[in-house]
Amino acid sequence: MFISLEGIDGSGKSTQARLLAQHLRGAGHDVVLTREPGGAPGAEEIRRLLVEGAGDRWSPETEILLFTAARRDHLERTIEPALARGAVVISDRFADSTRVYQGAARADLRTTVDRLHALMIGLEPDLTLVIDADPAGALARGAARGGAEDRFERMGVPFQQRLRDGFRALVEELPDRVRLIDGSGSPEEVAGRVQAAVGQLLPAAPRPHPA
Repeated sequence: MFISLEGIDGSGKSTQARLLAQHLRGAGHDVVLTREPGGAPGAEEIRRLLVEGAGDRWSPETEILLFTAARRDHLERTIEPALARGAVVISDRFADSTRVYQGAARADLRTTVDRLHALMIGLEPDLTLVIDADPAGALARGAARGGAEDRFERMGVPFQQRLRDGFRALVEELPDRVRLIDGSGSPEEVAGRVQAAVGQLLPAAPRPHPA
């Protein structure tokens, strides 16, 4: 099973991806926890180009190409091999981020994103969980975290609000795959909501036969 977690910057999705991986491993599943942009050596190199530096470093069109290049490397080297062996793949972001960031919030390029995705990626998660969070609070958490990977955070609260609206629109557009998770409360409370959503679709891990 392929699960992605999405949300605005600072929404807590990375924490939830990690907690979900721990939960599923504890239940006996083989789990690969990965992220985008990144998740493979070449894709990690592209990540630094995308998440660091000035907000106007790249045009939205160039970002789409860079994200898709990173995603292709991630798909070939990490996601497809893990799925082929029967693992559960949990990705902190996937193509829905490009649909929202570059396809809606940065520019009106959704058709371009979808056409390039169909041509070069051709895979969607089985389940996508959008961690819904207040933009101002999420940005404050991101600022407290620090680090150099703040290119999109520095675009400000109005940009984060457009992102939130874009992710919520995806939930309405693709209800069979994309679910909205209330991101308020403690990480453990949010994790309970995430686990409940996943548990509706993921069968229990097979138990080893006694010798």
